[in-house]
Amino acid sequence: MPAMTEPKLISGNANVPLAKAVARRMSMHRGMNVGLVDARVERFNDGEIFVEVYENVRGEDMYIIQPTSRPANDNLMELLIICDALRRSSAARITAVIPYFGYARQDRRSKSRTPITAKLVANMLTEAGVERVLTLDLHAAQIQGFFDIPVDNLYASPIFALDIMHNFKGQMDDIMIVSPDVGGVARARELAQRINAPLSIVDKRREKAGEVAEMTVIGEVTGKRCIIVDDICDTAGTLCKAAEVLMAAGASEVHAYITHGVLSGPAIERVTHSVMKSLVITDSIEPTPAVKACKNIRIVPTAPLFAQAILNTWGGTSISSLLEVETLSPIYEGLYSTV
Repeated sequence: MPAMTEPKLISGNANVPLAKAVARRMSMHRGMNVGLVDARVERFNDGEIFVEVYENVRGEDMYIIQPTSRPANDNLMELLIICDALRRSSAARITAVIPYFGYARQDRRSKSRTPITAKLVANMLTEAGVERVLTLDLHAAQIQGFFDIPVDNLYASPIFALDIMHNFKGQMDDIMIVSPDVGGVARARELAQRINAPLSIVDKRREKAGEVAEMTVIGEVTGKRCIIVDDICDTAGTLCKAAEVLMAAGASEVHAYITHGVLSGPAIERVTHSVMKSLVITDSIEPTPAVKACKNIRIVPTAPLFAQAILNTWGGTSISSLLEVETLSPIYEGLYSTV
């Protein structure tokens, strides 16, 4: 049964531009102004976080838009404290919209005496009062099972499919989708199937953590426009080396489509001087001025996707419909109108 109250959005400090863009997009859909709830999320002098909500949220359907990106601990605490403030203010339902789910790479015990931090974060969110999670491209799908509440994991691949069909129009026969490692084959295969393209794999072997010793291309990439697909780009070392290996194997050009542009440390410099013609990321993490200034990095918006997902959640309609290119095409009509 559709909700009677309007959905209300509130944002932490992690990605305010995205939160405002989602609000604008929802305003277009609703035909009425949807703004962010007036609140302040500040720091005391010792770094403690303080939240105050200025509007009445009693009985409201609340959506907290807050990726837990760098600084991960601060942004996670902001999310938890905002949730506590809303719960104590008698909000009817609290949904955490987490475009980038931090700590997702710690999803299993890789060695003895190591934590499963993704599960710990799931427990913290649930205890804080989150009743539903809406996120994008979880690093590992099993993280949904760490929660005892509903988790809607959206995919960037339909957006990427639209972008590829738009920017490589007339060149689709030359496209080759590439997974940068064996673990990412399922993600790359999904995008390859959406655009009816072949799939290749770059097999990497590590001597130790953070250092890639050897890379081998599995598949014929000669003369192909290779598109590397992954969920996270952190220091960009593996990505740039994979691009070099593909070019050495005969690829005509290399592009990359990465959902979450963490881009820490030397990443920007590496991407700038790499053989890649372009790196496409989403705005799930607020791009820094350096990212925006990088000549071969392009950012695609996620606000239309999240706005529609929030409206579907609020209205009790399907979220899985947003996983299809046909459904997203009209939502992104202004950006990819020629597809």
